[in-house]
Amino acid sequence: MSGPLAGVKVVDLTTVVVGPICTRTLADQGAEVIKVEAPGGDILRFLAAGSRTPAMSGKFINFNRNKRSIGLDIKQPEGLAAMKALIAEADVFVTNVRPQGLERAGLDFPALSKANPRLIHCGIVAFGRGGPYYNRPAYDPIIQSLSGVAGTFERATGEPRFVPMVMTDHTTGLIAAQSVGFALYRREKTGVGESIEVPMFENMASFVMSEHLGASTFDPPEGPTGDARLLSPDYRPLPTLDGHITVRPNNNKQAFAFFDAVGRPELKEDPRFRTALTRTENAADYFTVQVQALVTKTTADWLEIFAKADVPAGPYNTIDDLLDDPHLSEVGFWHFDEHPTEGRIRRTRVANTFSGGMREETLPAPQLGRNTREVLAEMGYDEARITAMLGTGAAFEGVA
Repeated sequence: MSGPLAGVKVVDLTTVVVGPICTRTLADQGAEVIKVEAPGGDILRFLAAGSRTPAMSGKFINFNRNKRSIGLDIKQPEGLAAMKALIAEADVFVTNVRPQGLERAGLDFPALSKANPRLIHCGIVAFGRGGPYYNRPAYDPIIQSLSGVAGTFERATGEPRFVPMVMTDHTTGLIAAQSVGFALYRREKTGVGESIEVPMFENMASFVMSEHLGASTFDPPEGPTGDARLLSPDYRPLPTLDGHITVRPNNNKQAFAFFDAVGRPELKEDPRFRTALTRTENAADYFTVQVQALVTKTTADWLEIFAKADVPAGPYNTIDDLLDDPHLSEVGFWHFDEHPTEGRIRRTRVANTFSGGMREETLPAPQLGRNTREVLAEMGYDEARITAMLGTGAAFEGVA
């Protein structure tokens, strides 16, 4: 069996996280992904500690499985010509190069679609066209700062902070992969490709404000922005007698079972907590009840109590705890592979399943330019031409 995107060829001109998570998602679902790298390679190869060999950081390995790497210097005419020839045979071209740079190189949609009218051209950008930020460079923390992500921490704790993950890269990359799937579906009906622009800022502003537009949804506003529950300083794993736990009783059945479980049945008649609306309006008081109750027993005790009461609750996992989480272990979330250059590695499996089949072949994250010769040969380049390109540096294998 193969994945739902088997037979789809993707040319990947992306770096760091936002583009590679998009193309890894496509690759995991069966697409053939050819990662085009400039001299020096994707900077993510060097941005994380713990490498065993040069240019193969653990982070790069995690975001670039199921891909092949071709090294091309597209600043050289023959390197750029090879790039365009590769895209001419592709179904999808994904890039996070800034639009003006693409236009200068002739890698924009109007130019490429002349040779390949079925091409899906997906450009991941920091900011959408038409606004004053368009064509500016940005990384994840810039977008977290602009889009209100850091501002939610300020509302909750008094200090703006970043989520300690590149969450805007992840989110936008996944949206880009989704958008490519939508475009491929439309192409199946029309036979015509199209251009997709996926802006990080607008997508994350939508992400934040879908949660926190709140009463300002109405014009004029019926109240302030922000979901008071989510912006509470107690919206976090709460202390128990020996650790932490997260409990989240939302509907009346769960809330009333929680009050019984913590020995406060009288709160079921408290006007502050009788309905989901009143509990939302009195979120600070509702959290106070939880904080005061949970510290009286151990995490294990509470998990047993809440399981019997059917109250949603879960233990608090550190990053290291995930390596040994019993559920992840039972569902086979962790895989150990023998990487051809990095030795034994741990990786995550694709979490989602398709009854029609999943990708069976798993390609290890490639060394820089590892597949240059074979990809050029597949394009029809003979050995003499490949050798000449390698000699001039228009194509390369390894760090260049």
